[in-house]
Amino acid sequence: MAQCFYHTVKAQPIWVIVLFSLGSLSILRFALSFLNWVYVNFLRPAKNLKKYGSWALVTGPTDGIGKGFAFQLAKKGLNLVLVGRNPDKLKDVSDSIQAKYPKTQIRSVVVDFSGDLDEGVSGIKEAIEGLDVGLLINNVGVSYPYARFFHEVDEELLKNLIKVNVEGTTKVTQAVLPGMLKRKKGAIVNIGSGAAIVIPSDPLYSVYAATKAYIDQFSRCLYVEYKKSGIDVQCQVPLYVATKMASIKRSSFFVPSTDGYAKAAMRWIGYEPRCTPYWPHTVLWGLAYQLPESAIDAWRLRFCLAIRKRGQLKDSRKKD
Repeated sequence: MAQCFYHTVKAQPIWVIVLFSLGSLSILRFALSFLNWVYVNFLRPAKNLKKYGSWALVTGPTDGIGKGFAFQLAKKGLNLVLVGRNPDKLKDVSDSIQAKYPKTQIRSVVVDFSGDLDEGVSGIKEAIEGLDVGLLINNVGVSYPYARFFHEVDEELLKNLIKVNVEGTTKVTQAVLPGMLKRKKGAIVNIGSGAAIVIPSDPLYSVYAATKAYIDQFSRCLYVEYKKSGIDVQCQVPLYVATKMASIKRSSFFVPSTDGYAKAAMRWIGYEPRCTPYWPHTVLWGLAYQLPESAIDAWRLRFCLAIRKRGQLKDSRKKD
């Protein structure tokens, strides 16, 4: 029987054997990739975030993803430095967290990231002096009120997009990083966007997408620079999350709530330099990569034009 099989294989043209081998390798590679996907999304244990330090600093913690992170971090037993623009909202979030997790120590720092950023960063440095800040969540960010062409972006919006998304994240990182280096441990999580990474383009949100592309590259460079110093840097790349900034009120299977996203995100901190923590988003990402870029561009443009039309209609009603 073995001899018969040998002669059968030997009789096959070489190209058949090559194709069979390539096909087998492709199947093996897909199987290994799928098993790895299952492991990192469902089986891999989350890291003990307390090993980085007893305090976490979160920017933009009064709404959206930042608020979800603040509650999840408190649940893990970390103390919090909450950095936001509105003192009343900061107090509300702080009170809500302490009501649920009374042992959590919280310090609030009022910073208008679209205002005097140098003064705000000085306030952050003062607030964290002497604290073991081991985790930084750079979540603060702004987007367009609704989709618009680049020539329709006014000067104030343009300035805020760059100042908050780029300069704000950069300068807060610069303020917190020295303490991590001194202690030789820490983790930095920068919130990016699928608008800059997953899809080939994000028409009518060009400046927002560009600022998030900066966050991705900034994160990757820091990951390489400080990995040997005991500091884990990561850019998280969510797709749509039910937030005010995304103008999505209801969550769904592919659009998680802010709490749902934050819960998933916690399991990824300290691992890959770039990740998409909410697993249904990775399914959409995988599907997007199977389509021609031109098809995605055309679909995305139609989608954003519809958002622009609704936004303009809403603006005209306000003026009336």
